[in-house]
Amino acid sequence: MNPIALLLLALSMSTDAFSVAIGKGAALSNPRFSDALRMGLIFGVIEAITPIIGWFIGQSAAPYVEAWDHWIAFTILVSLGVHMLYEGLKPEEQKAAAPTRHSFFKLAVTAFGTSIDAMAIGISLAFVDVNILLAAGLIGLATTIMVTLGVMLGKAVGTLLGHKTEIVGGLTLIAIGVWILSNHLSH
Repeated sequence: MNPIALLLLALSMSTDAFSVAIGKGAALSNPRFSDALRMGLIFGVIEAITPIIGWFIGQSAAPYVEAWDHWIAFTILVSLGVHMLYEGLKPEEQKAAAPTRHSFFKLAVTAFGTSIDAMAIGISLAFVDVNILLAAGLIGLATTIMVTLGVMLGKAVGTLLGHKTEIVGGLTLIAIGVWILSNHLSH
């Protein structure tokens, strides 16, 4: 696989994480660049690990994983999205103040949900001539950059939309989950 194709692959793998990051950044109370970079690194590391896992799985169990990857991503993303909708639709008096930081666990689960497609890509990369470490590194780097930028963009969106950003973030997660599922079911 040539370097341009690897770079395009890396950028395409980071677009769903970018969308989620906008919602995550919007839900925070005044996120700083260090918060955005932290989220970017969590997403980037997970997004870099999953194609390597997929590559190893691709060596032995590709048909099984490819049959279920879209359902796993769909379930995780829609569940998180519904939770965000629930939080966003609560009456104002029941809401806690916007968090200043998302928990590592929630970020890791969300990052895993958006990186299921990278695992599927890793499976397919097991069947072509590619340096999986280079591919995974580029995917992780692109995701780190895109998520960091997405969180900072989300900060601006959050200022405009206020508390309703959690609804937007939840709808975004649900839309990405539905998109992943419909994309796989239509093929």
